[in-house]
Amino acid sequence: MATLSTRHSLLIRLRDAAGGSGGGNDHHAAAWEEFVRIYSPEVLRWCRRCGLQENDAADVCQDVLVRFWKQAAKFEYDPSRRFRGYLRQVLNSALAGWSAARKHDRPAASSGAEGLLESLPAREELLHRIEAAYDTELLAIAMEDVKPRVKPHTWRAFELLAVERKSGSEAAEELGISTDLVYEARRNVQKMLKEVVARLEGGSRT
Repeated sequence: MATLSTRHSLLIRLRDAAGGSGGGNDHHAAAWEEFVRIYSPEVLRWCRRCGLQENDAADVCQDVLVRFWKQAAKFEYDPSRRFRGYLRQVLNSALAGWSAARKHDRPAASSGAEGLLESLPAREELLHRIEAAYDTELLAIAMEDVKPRVKPHTWRAFELLAVERKSGSEAAEELGISTDLVYEARRNVQKMLKEVVARLEGGSRT
């Protein structure tokens, strides 16, 4: 996974790759593979929630993601806006195109994914799943950025409390420090993580 210093927000890179700019076929393939790795699990879960069988779910997932990819190439991102709004705009357009194409190919379809997509709750569920995948990726990038910038025991205190869900006393015992220092370390790391996430959410290209 790329670090903050070597990557832009994912859809910015996808836009460049889908639009033909950037580092050639290898660059485009790498961007697509990362995109699929991050988002396909959530789209597949949504398809299964719609009642599709595995083969149909895989086909629908591929179709939605391809349309999502193509839409990313058409939008111009405004750095003054929160990136989450851009993400929803891209996905909504992709879903609208997907739904229209499915209706054209199968006019009588009114059940399964096609039918559920017509309802606002189903569409919102998929949007929330995509946003959750995006949030997970943002946090992973932020953690890679912050970890080298803090002392090992500070990072370990954060891991014990926030990731492994240990108690303050358990973390303090493992690290050989007071519980106050454990909680202070977690607060400091969380503050740094929030700053990095806020920068990424704001469309930072650093």
